[in-house]
Amino acid sequence: MIQTDVDWNRKGKQQGFLRVPYSHNLAGWANVMIPICVIAHGQGPTVLVLGGNHGDEYQGQIAIRKLARTLPEDSVQGRLILIPSLNFPAALTATRLSPIDGMNLNRAFPGDAEGSVTSQIAHYLTHHLFPISDAVIDIHSGGRSMEFVPCSHMHVVAHPEQRRAMLDAMLAWNTDFCFLYTDIAGSGLLPVEAENLGKTVVTTELGGGEGITAAVHRIAYDGLQNVLRHLGVLNGPVQTRASLGSPPSLITQALDARNYLLAPESGILEICVDLGAAVHADQLIGAIHFLERLDRAPIEIRSPKDGYLIAIRTPCKTQQGDCVAVIAEPVDANAVMNL
Repeated sequence: MIQTDVDWNRKGKQQGFLRVPYSHNLAGWANVMIPICVIAHGQGPTVLVLGGNHGDEYQGQIAIRKLARTLPEDSVQGRLILIPSLNFPAALTATRLSPIDGMNLNRAFPGDAEGSVTSQIAHYLTHHLFPISDAVIDIHSGGRSMEFVPCSHMHVVAHPEQRRAMLDAMLAWNTDFCFLYTDIAGSGLLPVEAENLGKTVVTTELGGGEGITAAVHRIAYDGLQNVLRHLGVLNGPVQTRASLGSPPSLITQALDARNYLLAPESGILEICVDLGAAVHADQLIGAIHFLERLDRAPIEIRSPKDGYLIAIRTPCKTQQGDCVAVIAEPVDANAVMNL
């Protein structure tokens, strides 16, 4: 049901929209208009770049908009599909979930062609955009709920050639930390759907919270361009950590549910360790204080293992079951290929 005025096979630079049917109380024939840019030139791969999978994550939305506005077509070799605010209704309201149907786009795949707006978007990617793409870049941050050490990350996929391609692309972002993660909050993820189709998938967690520093914006914009050069769709030399005068990226993994620390009770969260710091097993990571009880000692949250504090909850007000911290363990690149 989604329509577009973009011609996927035309050379040059096109700006247009994905038009998603949406009938509401004041408009029976309305559409949600998702901005899209396609740049095609020469011979090369097709790379799909997505931001705003969650509407309150703006790092990718800004970086992709800058590329869409400034990239000349002759800088591309192949086809570059840029969608800065994929979950457009959520981006308009700065929310993680769509205000139209309450759905989390990153749990909506493979989607439904005749479902709600979020389901239609997921279906269109699954059946139209993923099949024509060689690589998919999905830029995330912690949004308003979490703050991460800025990192590129990936799933550990089964196919060795696909895993190697994803590992190399993840490292090409040149972040200080890289992160291998698993899913503890359900199925239907966008990256998994693309991975299942054999695509090279690169994802990120670039900070989080309400504010975005200039340093994080630079990581988003410079890293994205470097990955596009690495994938061969953008002209120019590929930078490495060595060429930038930096030590190798620290690769970490959180593949066990115990790495994701959940609040045992509701209260006010105190984080006791600096983000990105090395931690040891049983080290105090945080504490939950109780609003109603001055006489009750806070509940301590301790690390289950050695590693690094890769992410923390941003809002201090915390509900039982919220993820309050993530501990990631170091792993070398060769070991990644043997996991």
